[in-house]
Amino acid sequence: MSKNFYSTSEVAAILKQSRIEVFRKIKSGKIKAEKIGRNYIVPRKSLMEALGKIVGEQNKKEIEMATEKALKEYGETFRLLGKE
Repeated sequence: MSKNFYSTSEVAAILKQSRIEVFRKIKSGKIKAEKIGRNYIVPRKSLMEALGKIVGEQNKKEIEMATEKALKEYGETFRLLGKE
């Protein structure tokens, strides 16, 4: 996997899904892709995010928000558990 861009067929083979499912994920925004004419190409970074190899910016923000919420709601409990 050393290419910079992948076709939808290549992405489908790598993810072991159908091309239709890849198109659905592109349309829903789960996989970022660029439209070239009638076709889509998927950047390597987006493919790595779909595989779970790297964490994308949106996911980082969601993780940070969840962490802050947990600390706000359960901070004292975490401190008490840390003392045990």
